[in-house]
Amino acid sequence: MAGRRGQRFADETMRPRSMRGDGPTVVKIGGSCAASLDLRRWSAAVAGCAGQVAIVPGGGPFADAVRAAQPAIGFDDAAAHHMAMLAMEQYGRALAGFDARLRLVDSAAALRRCLRENRVPVWLPTRMALGAAEIPASWDVTSDSLAAWLAGRIGARRLLLLKQVELPRGPVRAEDLAARGVVDKAFARFLAGSGVAAFVLGPAGHMAIAAAVCDDSAAGTPIMSG
Repeated sequence: MAGRRGQRFADETMRPRSMRGDGPTVVKIGGSCAASLDLRRWSAAVAGCAGQVAIVPGGGPFADAVRAAQPAIGFDDAAAHHMAMLAMEQYGRALAGFDARLRLVDSAAALRRCLRENRVPVWLPTRMALGAAEIPASWDVTSDSLAAWLAGRIGARRLLLLKQVELPRGPVRAEDLAARGVVDKAFARFLAGSGVAAFVLGPAGHMAIAAAVCDDSAAGTPIMSG
């Protein structure tokens, strides 16, 4: 079963870019944004684009708790991988509590149905991503890579990463962002495989999120892959 899932991912993400990009914008709300006083405003801005956008939650303080617990308790990377996805689901449930238009989904079919109903799907990753052959159980793969993976699976128009970091004005290589710790180490590979255009928004660009999603306006720093 895992082999078939891996082959389907390879078939989909190897399609030419011109055959992709008719889906929603995927917005990954970083765990670093969890403590911001503007988190509700960002969520409301995204909710205002209901029907056009899907949210991928970061792990936030919930994933930090898993990181801290692993060396103290001694559980293996497979357990940590599963627990980190559950941490994303905890953060997602928190986000969904901000606005009735945000709905929790755990499958591609539910995500698309939510969009048709003019809602904003908040993705719970465990059902789709846990055990997928192409996703290793490693801290090298975090919610950044999972957001790129999901964007590729659903043929997203673009991927926007909301981060609490200052960014350069011009395009930046995914590998350089990984070297700075802005994204995880596997992100460049998953982004290249997705075939989706990606951008990262720092604090100065967060309130442009509605224009970026609803109007497809240029926003944030373009991320170059490959």
